[in-house]
Amino acid sequence: MRKKFLMLLTLLMLLLSTVVHAADYQLEKVLVFSRHNIRAPLTRNASVLNTMTPHQWFNWTSAPGDLSLRGGELETLMGQYFRKYLVSQRFMSENYIPTGDEFRFYSNTRQRTIATAQYFSSGMLPIANVRIEHQADMSKMDPVFHPKLTIVNDKFIAEATRQLNMMGGAEGLNGVNKSLTNNYLLLEKVLDFDQSKMHLEQGIEHFSAKDIEPVFELNQEPSLSGVSSLKLANQAADSLILQYYEEPDAKKAAFGHKLKPAQWEAISQIKDVYGDVLFGAPVIATNVAHPLLKLMRDELALDSRRFTFLCGHDSNIASILSALNVEYYSLPDTIEKKTPIGSKILIEKWRGSDGQEYATLSLVYQSTDQIRNRTMLDLDNPPQIYRLKLRGLDKNIDGYYRFADVQHRFAEAIDAYYQLQ
Repeated sequence: MRKKFLMLLTLLMLLLSTVVHAADYQLEKVLVFSRHNIRAPLTRNASVLNTMTPHQWFNWTSAPGDLSLRGGELETLMGQYFRKYLVSQRFMSENYIPTGDEFRFYSNTRQRTIATAQYFSSGMLPIANVRIEHQADMSKMDPVFHPKLTIVNDKFIAEATRQLNMMGGAEGLNGVNKSLTNNYLLLEKVLDFDQSKMHLEQGIEHFSAKDIEPVFELNQEPSLSGVSSLKLANQAADSLILQYYEEPDAKKAAFGHKLKPAQWEAISQIKDVYGDVLFGAPVIATNVAHPLLKLMRDELALDSRRFTFLCGHDSNIASILSALNVEYYSLPDTIEKKTPIGSKILIEKWRGSDGQEYATLSLVYQSTDQIRNRTMLDLDNPPQIYRLKLRGLDKNIDGYYRFADVQHRFAEAIDAYYQLQ
């Protein structure tokens, strides 16, 4: 009995001697992939949005699709938090000025992404005068960030259709749309859709639950054919959520309706489903995220690079996470459960006291209350930090992945693209 006890004690001591605890990790490399912060709606007020409601939309502080004044303020706050966090981790000094190519800021060619990167860099590196890297031709999407299909063949279409149909169960994609029936009814009520031009003049009775038809065209983003109700409802839901972030009076933001947080979540869910249909299927994600996956893998492997900030869109985040086979998640403390405005994929590379390399993956975002209240962020009042789980990979006792395993997951996602050919 004593011999058995000693053997167990020896085994326990051996295990404890190989455990690396959180205090024994040093941060060595940081990669941030950010969604732009608050923007004005992509469609102009005189267009389809005004036909969906008799009410006047918020008086946006920027041109359609551009970063709003509040968006710039919120992104600066997030950059300031990262400055405090990275200083606390001994990653950099308080007013650090990077040298050489150790820090990189790279954005898509849209005002809202370039401006987001600029505001973030100003908060994080206030005296460094950071240059935001982007393509010279501002009239075109940067191919790295453009979530377009670069392989479209019979094999891809068949697999994409199969995966999309699985989202809706026995009824396929119509089942996906049908699951939003109550969300559509709530959206119609908030918009007072029965008094809108779309209803009275165009004869559209309701947002239908029967008309999802995906379209896959080479060098184009995945889309839905015709005047899809999901597409129209997504535009309205997107604009309402942005209006809720901007308008201090929550009742006014809902056009005079008093909504509970769960009802705002239900409206936002329309956007989540729309994003899942277009970019969430693994085979679609592998296709459209391929350039970004290669870039992120290379940035993580580059010895001279310590910090990388990439700025794109919710479609980028959705496709990256799907391609990397991240487990299902639903974010707390936000009405946007998948890719909140201004949210960031955070990949950190750590050196353990055992000499090994480790990695953590998180989504960092401001809560709905932090957005609406313009809350200052610091180490005592941080943004929301949600640890992501990579399906099939093991973590150590402290919740860290082996860095080599994470890089291998990137390699698998990149190789999956070539298999589509």
